[in-house]
Amino acid sequence: MKIIYAGSPEAAKETLQILIENQNKYGFEVAGVLSNPPSAQGRHKELINTPVANLALENNLPLFTFEHLDSAAREQILPLGADLLVCFAYGHIFGPKFLEMFKMGGINLHPSLLPKYRGCTPIPAAILNRDKETGFTVQRLSLKMDEGEILAQKKVILNGTETADSLLHDAAVEGAQLILDIIREASVKGKLEKGVSQKGDSSYTVQITKEDARINWNNCAVDIEAKIRAYYSEPCCWTIYEGQPLKIHQSKVVENITDDYEAEPSGKVLLFSKSEGIFVKTGNGILSLLTLQKQGKKAMNYKDFMNGARDFIGTVLGANDEI
Repeated sequence: MKIIYAGSPEAAKETLQILIENQNKYGFEVAGVLSNPPSAQGRHKELINTPVANLALENNLPLFTFEHLDSAAREQILPLGADLLVCFAYGHIFGPKFLEMFKMGGINLHPSLLPKYRGCTPIPAAILNRDKETGFTVQRLSLKMDEGEILAQKKVILNGTETADSLLHDAAVEGAQLILDIIREASVKGKLEKGVSQKGDSSYTVQITKEDARINWNNCAVDIEAKIRAYYSEPCCWTIYEGQPLKIHQSKVVENITDDYEAEPSGKVLLFSKSEGIFVKTGNGILSLLTLQKQGKKAMNYKDFMNGARDFIGTVLGANDEI
């Protein structure tokens, strides 16, 4: 049984690595890899491959980085004779002619409990909404976004410390095992088993922009803390300090504050605690900043940051927040 794998980011690379390592055990072959084209990055706009593309090259797998999945793309994929298309975070829509090349069709790993959080940002949505649980779904690829039959699903309990990165890693690993089990069964039976139609209320997520990640200090501390986790590590939450963006990588809500800071403006840096972090006033509650990053600098823990920002206490973050 042959599969084509389609994916692009680091999490999709993790899944592909697990599939490559288990080809013989589960009775299939990764016959080729689809990934996004190289993108211009850095000061010199150097073209950089996606993590999935790099892994494909390291393993001498046929790699395809099409701009469009048109007839020319189909002409290159068809001779590989793949039975199944496996997708995780690829970034392209598969049309009917493309899917018809695979006699078993295609499957897609989606990091939510479908039909909840269809679309491109399900993990940030679960964290932002402070859900108590989320999960991972393997569905049949359909012509409508994330509306295919459910082939496998796993629930995950959330404890309120997860970041988008940590949940994506879990999705990559746990999802890979779901995919392997589906492939093994399909290899034995010569077909994919019929899935279960999606039931319940559906919801949709949208693309996240850099502006979405700007911190509004008038919001409450628990919401800002969740937002910082939801947008870590990309695009990463940020505010304005001394007229420049300041990224906030990690924070925590401060409990049991005895001093009265109600009269202070939202965004004001109140104090530095060597054991607890840098305290900032919010619209409701105090947020402690733990890891910060100035523009053009590396991320620092709060102690190292304060060593180079002696005037930070008393600053009102986000004030005059035009860059």
